[in-house]
Amino acid sequence: MAFYDKLFSALGLSDWCGTSDDNAPLSLADLAAQAGGEKTSEPFFPIPSFDNFHESCNRIWQSRDVTNGIEEGFLAAKPVLKNVLDPITQPLSWMLDSALWLFEAMPWFIMVPLLVAISWYASRSRPVTIFVAVAIMLLALVDHYDVAMQTLSIIFVCTAISVLFGVPIGIAMSKSDRLQKSVVPLLDLLQTLPTFVYLIPLIFLFSVTESKLYGIAIILYAIVPVIRLTDLGIRLVDQDVLEAANAFGMNDRQKLMRVQLPLALPNIMAGINQTIMMSLAMVVIASLVSAPGLGVNVLRGIRNLELGVGIVAGLGIVMLAVILDRVSKAALTRVDKARVKH
Repeated sequence: MAFYDKLFSALGLSDWCGTSDDNAPLSLADLAAQAGGEKTSEPFFPIPSFDNFHESCNRIWQSRDVTNGIEEGFLAAKPVLKNVLDPITQPLSWMLDSALWLFEAMPWFIMVPLLVAISWYASRSRPVTIFVAVAIMLLALVDHYDVAMQTLSIIFVCTAISVLFGVPIGIAMSKSDRLQKSVVPLLDLLQTLPTFVYLIPLIFLFSVTESKLYGIAIILYAIVPVIRLTDLGIRLVDQDVLEAANAFGMNDRQKLMRVQLPLALPNIMAGINQTIMMSLAMVVIASLVSAPGLGVNVLRGIRNLELGVGIVAGLGIVMLAVILDRVSKAALTRVDKARVKH
């Protein structure tokens, strides 16, 4: 790089940099130019990068050194991380395996009425309940009942754990501005990180045959909305209501349980709805690391170019998404109406 050669010379760093390394690996552009019998053209002011700096100064790392450093650091910490995380996350494997066994072992003539009854209890809506029954039977008619129940069992477990941990974290964030400022960047990272990237470190830490591998990925991806909306819901509680609670002599725990959480419940329910939807989205991606269910059929359709298999499985996922969305939204509407009445 002639430009950076002149730059380091002007700064008086030529001796520190050392001689040019002509044996350094070529870039893809250089290799393509050599294969085509052409000479690579160099811009007057190339984009600054570690590779470009290294060509002019051997003391500066190459870009590949950064990626190698990250990988070597993670592999060095892997034994310690595995020893710490294995016993902590093992109950998640037991829960997922137990739920899968239960949903698969229970006969359909018991499971379907049970799911319909749960839908009625949550929504108290006749159209929603009828839709749930018809949708499940449609999945059974195309022989996708078993894989749909596998997907549903994973969603139930991961959503329950996300709510179990997400609501307390959201409550703690609502009580402390400092905690909120420290946790929000982590939530932003989890929410914007590409879904496939969640799987990379987990594959190195856990065996592909372990259920907790995909369970952790789903929970990390889906827990963000319930944390954010729990925090938001409690912070949106009217200060006049809290002053009235103070006037009645309520302590912090009583205000939280009797005032703040009931008023924040619509926001929390909206967060749970989004957590369910994100769990369903991630469980399809998690089929790449042995997660059972409808995602396996989607992956089979992609790998083997089986158009019908992939489309039918995709429509099954849409059907499950609509079921979960309608039931959770109907439950949210019922909560809103009950709150208005009181």
